[in-house]
Amino acid sequence: MVEKIITLDNDVSLIDFLGVENNNIKEVAAAFPMSKIISRGNEIRIKGTTPEISRITDILESLMGHYQRYGKLTHENVQTYLSGGNEEDQNNVPVSDDEVLVYGNKGIVVRAKTANMKKLVEAAEKSDLVFAIGPAGTGKTYTAVALAVRALRNKEVRKIIITRPAVEAGENLGFLPGDLKEKIDPYLRPIYDALDDMIPAEKLKYYLENRVIEIAPLAYMRGRTLNNAFILLDEAQNTTAMQMKMFLTRMGPTSKAIITGDRSQIDLPKHQKSGLSESIGILRDVPGIAFVELDGRDVVRHKLVKAIISAYEKAGQ
Repeated sequence: MVEKIITLDNDVSLIDFLGVENNNIKEVAAAFPMSKIISRGNEIRIKGTTPEISRITDILESLMGHYQRYGKLTHENVQTYLSGGNEEDQNNVPVSDDEVLVYGNKGIVVRAKTANMKKLVEAAEKSDLVFAIGPAGTGKTYTAVALAVRALRNKEVRKIIITRPAVEAGENLGFLPGDLKEKIDPYLRPIYDALDDMIPAEKLKYYLENRVIEIAPLAYMRGRTLNNAFILLDEAQNTTAMQMKMFLTRMGPTSKAIITGDRSQIDLPKHQKSGLSESIGILRDVPGIAFVELDGRDVVRHKLVKAIISAYEKAGQ
């Protein structure tokens, strides 16, 4: 008999891939009674004849590809691949659906839902630096996070860095417990919520603990060169001119960045000009930098949000 060992990547959630009590692998083993398949930790050992090992390897690689694409693996998925099916049979979602950005948790399909969101996706594919500017609820941050997760899954980058300025938005951070990162983490909750939608909990924990995904205040970016990374600067309207220039000059030669902001929600002191507003004027004609404007038509929250934004715009607020 021949033996082969398949090692799963460290970022694979074993319970999601192998199944509860290794049931997914047990199903594969049951389909090949003449071979022996044992899973221990992130290793799968196969013993059998060369033809069977080749067939089992093909099935396991298909299952791994499915897991990486959809973020989950069900009993039905295993049975489909064992019977010779492929990804087009899974989830009723065609492989050629280019609009899908990420297959998230619990069957969530993340895609650009409006024309301007699609412009943001296209801009990110063509340009290494993109400004996404628009009011609350237009999905600019959520879409940017999805683009970053997709790039990481496709191994286009080695890490994701998400940051935002530590502006108090009418509240006093100084009275909150902890260091600067701990003080600002509650303000980053929308980022964590988006990641929770798109990455299994165990895998997200691994990414955060191993700094594959780094979420930090903008002040922590000073002095760094960010290589082979997808970088997202959120709430950029609250950067100062100096902070914005500092961030823009952190990009390494193999990095991509998306800057999101809402010029109607600037929380800086009145005497300070927004670094976002200034940078748009300075960089508007620089080749290789894209600008995408979102508006009330792109709001994907409750229908009242569109009406609220419209009412404030009419009032000049």
